[in-house]
Amino acid sequence: MKLTKRRLQFLDKLVELYQRTRLPIHYETLALSLGVSKWTAYDMMKEMEKQGFVSRSYEVNSKETGRSQVVFAPTDQATDLFSASRADHYDPTDWEHTVTQIRKLLNSVKDSNVNEVIRKVMNEISSKASNMEFCGYILGLLLVYIKKLGAKTESLISLLVTKKLHTQGGILLFVGTVMGTVIQTMNEELGNELAELVSKFLDTLDRLTHQEQRLLSDMLQEALA
Repeated sequence: MKLTKRRLQFLDKLVELYQRTRLPIHYETLALSLGVSKWTAYDMMKEMEKQGFVSRSYEVNSKETGRSQVVFAPTDQATDLFSASRADHYDPTDWEHTVTQIRKLLNSVKDSNVNEVIRKVMNEISSKASNMEFCGYILGLLLVYIKKLGAKTESLISLLVTKKLHTQGGILLFVGTVMGTVIQTMNEELGNELAELVSKFLDTLDRLTHQEQRLLSDMLQEALA
């Protein structure tokens, strides 16, 4: 069943929030994330429940002893919808735009709060339309993390992986090295969120063509130069 753009926005945010915690989401939490009233979010969840994209359940409200509250979770139908919506083939023009945006994000790290840049990238990732864009933004996110750790760490990682970046193994080496370095510096919630995104990245990378993987490698080499 077709969803309107507005319903897709609500469902996308619900999936994102649910994947962070693996717990059903209260509609007020969803409302705060989207900047709408809690009743708007509740009504939207009810409508998408009728379409089979959302399931509701009840949990005890810790703030009001004995009272339960309505929470929602995406169904498999919703998860499959977003997995299927990511295009298998990239558009060269879109990829150039993606690379340009990632360059801007990396340059903004010098003048912005790094944590704000990281959150901005994470919010962007879920809306990426193609496998290439998704993988590009994941690599961009890891590059931001490197810059957060400082020039010395960035130089060491660059020295370790640059010569091997022309292969898929080089990309995997980069991802593994960065994850091993940064995972110890972040809180549990953010660490779990990043780990889940990287897991999806690895699955997606394996489906890319050699040409697409080479474009990702070229982007990395430029960023680490």
